[in-house]
Amino acid sequence: MTKLSVNINKIATLRNSRGGNVPDLLKVAKDIQKFGADGITIHPRPDERHIRYQDARDLKSIVYTEYNIEGNPQHNFIDLVLECKPTQVTLVPDAIGALTSNAGWDTIKHQSYLIEVIQEFQRNGIRTSIFVDPDEKMVEGAKATGTDRIELYTESFAHEYGLGNKKGIEPYVKAAIKANELGLGINAGHDLSLDNIKFFKDNIPQLLEVSIGHALISESLYLGLENVVNMYLQKLK
Repeated sequence: MTKLSVNINKIATLRNSRGGNVPDLLKVAKDIQKFGADGITIHPRPDERHIRYQDARDLKSIVYTEYNIEGNPQHNFIDLVLECKPTQVTLVPDAIGALTSNAGWDTIKHQSYLIEVIQEFQRNGIRTSIFVDPDEKMVEGAKATGTDRIELYTESFAHEYGLGNKKGIEPYVKAAIKANELGLGINAGHDLSLDNIKFFKDNIPQLLEVSIGHALISESLYLGLENVVNMYLQKLK
């Protein structure tokens, strides 16, 4: 079964909007795992507008499933990941001030830099994943960096699926086939939801993990967090 890692950035956003500790991020992380999720994902940004660097440290003792830290591998982020030693680090080329992730890596242009960073994480026993667009050349470039996995950036699929265009899955299928041929593990994330997750999972060969935050937390406002986590798990079977 494809694993479900729940991104809890939006819980931190809600907490930070009023100060204090409501909702309690650590309790939510514990509960999500108790409800059956396979992992917890966080994406700290330099301005700490949602997940704070201290949250990443505090979660280290809370997450007993898989712990995935996403972000742009700048110096502070690298130091944080090496301190926390999560199960996986996902490298995302976020621009400073970006509202959300909006592109994958150019794994050819930035190959030397990615090789250096990935080797450092792997020396410390941390599995690595690179955020990439569904482009076979970028998948080939990712292989050359030595990364363990790629994470397919699924915004364009989700957009097209919402318009009723199921052909939007095609470049993802091609990218996944290429990744499988090259021996790369496949993760995916961004704008995946209860509406589109089953179709995506059913069409992507050997999909190991999806990371879902915004949609899952939004859906939980109506349906409840425990219920929604289990709805995703059912669709991923």
